[in-house]
Amino acid sequence: MITYQDPNYHYRVAFNPDTGVYVRTSILDEDLKQTTLEPFRGSYPHLLDVGIMGHCLHGISGKCGASGVQCYQSGNIKQEPHMSFENFKKLIDESENQTFQIALGGRGDPDQHPDFLKMIRYAKEHNIVPNFTTSGYGLDFKILPEVKKYCGAVAVSYYRNYYTSRAIEALLAHGIKTNIHFVLGNNTIDEAIDWIENKKIPSGINRVIFLLHKPVGNGEQSNVLSFDDPKVKYFYSLFNQEENCLMAGFDTCTAPALIHFADKIAKSSYDTCEGGRFSAYVTPDFKLLPCSFDGRQKYAVDLTKYSVKEAFNSITFDQFREKFVQTIDRSNEYSTCLNCKHQELCMGGCPLMKEIVLCHDIQRIDPTKEVRL
Repeated sequence: MITYQDPNYHYRVAFNPDTGVYVRTSILDEDLKQTTLEPFRGSYPHLLDVGIMGHCLHGISGKCGASGVQCYQSGNIKQEPHMSFENFKKLIDESENQTFQIALGGRGDPDQHPDFLKMIRYAKEHNIVPNFTTSGYGLDFKILPEVKKYCGAVAVSYYRNYYTSRAIEALLAHGIKTNIHFVLGNNTIDEAIDWIENKKIPSGINRVIFLLHKPVGNGEQSNVLSFDDPKVKYFYSLFNQEENCLMAGFDTCTAPALIHFADKIAKSSYDTCEGGRFSAYVTPDFKLLPCSFDGRQKYAVDLTKYSVKEAFNSITFDQFREKFVQTIDRSNEYSTCLNCKHQELCMGGCPLMKEIVLCHDIQRIDPTKEVRL
C-alpha cells in the first residue's frame, strides 16, 4: 500500500498497486482529523493518461469506422510522431512518488509503440503502475508475459470483430486483469441494454466500462446521447440492481446520468470529472492537457518548456478548473447548480462539452455563455 499526503491541500491518499484500489480522505483539520469537506484538486496528478502513439498503424484501413467506433483522436487522419522514450522517461522520473498510475493510449494501439515494453518496464520499476487500452488488432501475444508482469490491467476496446474476442481470450489466458471499453452512443445503446439485460458480458472479464461518446475528432454529434431519451433513462436505471453494478463501470463523464437515473447506487461511489484536478493527459508531442478530449488543445501547456508540476499548477489549468462548479465557492450567482442538491457530486459535469452532460438543469458558471442544454 502506497500512502501520500498532499502538501498543499491537506488530505491523504492510499493506493494499492496490486489491486488498483485508490482512496482519498476528506480534507484534514489541524489535528489531522477528517472534516466534511472533500478536496477539490491535488498538487500533482495522481493519474496520467499518456498518449504515446502519434499515429495509428491500422487506422488508415478503416478498422475503427467499420466497427462503429468513431476515433476521438482522429487516428485515421492525423499522422504525427510517437512519443519518444526519452520524453516518456522524463515524465516518469518527474512523476515518481506523486503519480500512482499511467494509462497508455494515444492515436493508435499503444502496444504497437516500438518502445512499448521498455516503457511499461520503466514505469513499474519507478513505482508507477502502467495500464493500457488496445483494440487487439495487432496485439502480439508473445509480449503478454511481460504485460502480466508489469501492467495493472488492460482494456480492450469493443470493436465487434474477431480480434476483439481473440485479444480478450489471450489476455485472460495469461491471467491479466481485463476490462472491455464500450463506447455508449445513440448507435450502440440498444446493444448495451441487451448486454446488461441478457448478461452477455464475456466470462472472466473484470468489468465492462461504458464510456460516453464524445463529439470530438471523428465523433459525430448525432451519436451524442440525450437526457430526454427513454432508452438512456432505462439503460442507467438497470444499475439500480446490484447484480448489474457488479458487471460494469463508467467513465466519470457519466456521473450526472447515474445521479438522475440510478439513484439507488450509493452516492459515496460516485466520482465526477477529475480532469485538471487529480488527473491529466500528456499528448504524443509532449503537452499537458487537463483532459484528452480537449481536442483543440485550448488548455495545453508545453512540457518541453515546463515541468508537469508547473503545468498542472499553471494559470492555464486554473482557467480550466474554474469551469467546475465548486462546493467550496458558493459565491457565483450565475449557476443554478449551486441550488442543486447533487452539485457536490457532479460539479456541473464536463467543462469541455456541455452537450454530453446528461442533466436537464443549467450547469455552466460563465454568465456570458449559453447555459441551457
